[in-house]
Amino acid sequence: MGEVAKPQVLGASPEGAKDPQAASRAIREMFTAIAPRYDLLNHLLSANVDKLWWRRTARTFAAILARPDAEVLDLCCGTGDMAFALRRKGSECRIAGADFSHAMLVRAAAKSDERQKMRWIETDALRLPFSDESFDLVTSAFGFRNLADYDAGLGEIRRVLKPGGECGILEFNEPRGAIGTLYRVYFESVLPRIGRLLSGSRGAYSYLPASVQRFPQPDELLQRMQAAGFSKPSWIPYTFGIAGLYRGMR
Repeated sequence: MGEVAKPQVLGASPEGAKDPQAASRAIREMFTAIAPRYDLLNHLLSANVDKLWWRRTARTFAAILARPDAEVLDLCCGTGDMAFALRRKGSECRIAGADFSHAMLVRAAAKSDERQKMRWIETDALRLPFSDESFDLVTSAFGFRNLADYDAGLGEIRRVLKPGGECGILEFNEPRGAIGTLYRVYFESVLPRIGRLLSGSRGAYSYLPASVQRFPQPDELLQRMQAAGFSKPSWIPYTFGIAGLYRGMR
């Protein structure tokens, strides 16, 4: 029997959220609550593999990052780790990190220094305060999944990209086979318990596996990227398909 496709969903929807606005508020509150332990838990729960994924994503866009005139936006940047990985590959380009959680951005700013010349902007990814065709590259690492409207998010990314600009969305995925079985046991049983213990948040680390299950499969997201106007959409699996990089060009 073939695998049953997931029904198409609008976007993230934490338990109890009845509409996209309520979903956005719930997610912002959730990430504000876990911000003090966010970095520790990310590295611990991924066994530091997340650092490899950020570096690999940055290497993928090395040609853009090497240009001193390049304008780069890291969307849903959290505490800035993807943005810092981009900076290490591009010392002269202009990089901005954007997130709707003030608490996350405070920690991102605390981790940066003046030499890095990073900009941190508090804003909603679905209503970006940037002009059309502003950026050569837009990335998002493990944040796009939390948008209340995936298609609107893709539309905003495309809007702010310059013609020929690229986007890179690094996200979790549900692998298949034996790896998928082990992954689900860890993600659904082990990770929420550790997350609740160390963060003090009961909801955030139950939401995480649920949000990955809800997120579109690669084929569907690639179709949605194409429908949003991206050319040459592609998906590159990382670490047995546990995560992967979606690429597209305006």
